[in-house]
Amino acid sequence: MPLHLIKLAVGCDSVKELKEWIAERMQTAKKKGLPQRHIHITRMVPKRDAEILAGGSLYWVIKGEIAAREKIIGIEPFRDKDGIGRCRIVMQPKVISVSPRPMRPFQGWRYLTEDSVPADLGKSAAGSIAAMPEPMRRELRDLGLL
Repeated sequence: MPLHLIKLAVGCDSVKELKEWIAERMQTAKKKGLPQRHIHITRMVPKRDAEILAGGSLYWVIKGEIAAREKIIGIEPFRDKDGIGRCRIVMQPKVISVSPRPMRPFQGWRYLTEDSVPADLGKSAAGSIAAMPEPMRRELRDLGLL
């Protein structure tokens, strides 16, 4: 059973914005002749990397909700120019919308077990839910309609 990571998407207001930001980074990488992969750098290296690489994803918390995920394809520890240990979390640059679920703020990343992850949204549902204004989406979720 794969293990997942969860992280706040700081400065991101919607799944659409996250997708646009990643697409922009992929265009820049393509122009530079670099591989088409999304990299997020963190301070801490996950100790349970084998479980994560067995099919895990990075779940993004956007505006207080778990809202999207990206499949993790690599974990690369390294030292930065100042000699500080860091970690590249390498993901496929495909954002998958998930059924929104509230999540309180936290620092860094956390492990997320398979039984705790929200379900992926189908393509038709993902577009309509992502297009809703956030207050409406939250109210519908609180009423049990999402």
